[in-house]
Amino acid sequence: MVCLEIDGQKIEVEDRTTVLEAAHRLNIAIPTYCHLEELKPYGACRLCVVETLIDGKSRFQSSCSLPVAEGMIIKTNSEPIVKGRKVLLELYLARCPQVKKVRELGEQYGVTETRFKVFSKTEDCILCGLCVRACDELVGAQAIDFVGRGTDRKVDVPFERLWDRCVACGACTYLCPTGHIQNEARRVAQLRRHSGVLRKCRYMLMGAVSNKICPKNYECLRCEYDQRTEYSLGKHAALAIRLAQREISHQQGIRRKNGASKHND
Repeated sequence: MVCLEIDGQKIEVEDRTTVLEAAHRLNIAIPTYCHLEELKPYGACRLCVVETLIDGKSRFQSSCSLPVAEGMIIKTNSEPIVKGRKVLLELYLARCPQVKKVRELGEQYGVTETRFKVFSKTEDCILCGLCVRACDELVGAQAIDFVGRGTDRKVDVPFERLWDRCVACGACTYLCPTGHIQNEARRVAQLRRHSGVLRKCRYMLMGAVSNKICPKNYECLRCEYDQRTEYSLGKHAALAIRLAQREISHQQGIRRKNGASKHND
């Protein structure tokens, strides 16, 4: 266990806990666009940066990827931190001036205008990377990625064509905070052109069932299996299935490790 202080509140947490997780346990809100508990820390949006004091030295680090340390003192809303967040929000407004999520957070910090040149009045991708990382880490399809650099950076499929590795699970669309990603609809439109045994159910493509042909023309809202699965899992099916599979694999790894240890003993 590790003892630290966040905004004047002391807390004891498990080693390897991140500062962001520790702050949430104290009900301290730290803004973030790119964080999702089920995904590896990414630190792209920079909004979760906090001020850390260790051995009298002050540093500014992303709380989502920063592990706690004994005696650490954290400030989540110091003057430099708030000032930095306001600048970041101005940059987000310059990139995506019409995105509701950006405007709402900006208003919380009193940022309603930007001094920077507006990138595009219609741009709605904040480059949080949630869709790319979920497709890679959870779904395992790796059907989308970042392409380009600088102001030309965007999320796309290889060669700007919908890749066949997309399983139409909809996880990217579900997680996108702005509604920019619509790969699910595009991929489903492709799948509907197939016939017979090629009309594979999305759950089959996700690896949830071994053999299932879609009987509903990929209109999942009419599918009892889909609705029953989402209801029982309590979250988007693609995410829940992968998380369950990952947990099963983790437990199997622990059992194998324990079995090997007993054998060596």
